[in-house]
Amino acid sequence: MNTMEIANRLVELCRQGKNAEAVKTLFSDTSVSVEALAPPGGVQETKGKQGILGKGEWWVANHEVHSAIITGPWPHGNRFVVGFQYDVTNKPSGHRMKMDEVGLYTIDNDKIVREEFFYAGM
Repeated sequence: MNTMEIANRLVELCRQGKNAEAVKTLFSDTSVSVEALAPPGGVQETKGKQGILGKGEWWVANHEVHSAIITGPWPHGNRFVVGFQYDVTNKPSGHRMKMDEVGLYTIDNDKIVREEFFYAGM
């Protein structure tokens, strides 16, 4: 798949709530995921597909998603960005919040090798 095909597939899967499937099928085994800030008790940079899947499992276990809006993708060479807007409740604290973030994805050898997240209002 080329960059735009990968980008469109990622957006399609995320809109369906199939984020884990996106990681399993579109990411390289050695992908790196970088958050703008480390989550509570977590790390800012996660290495490897299995680590990224684990990060996603933590997210699902700790957040109730009320709504999600996925926009894009917007390509640029071997990279693309996707917009994510979430209305979620943090299960441990009960705190409900709106999240607005952009993911920058880098492709190499037909796989996502890097994702970086940027948050609004930081």
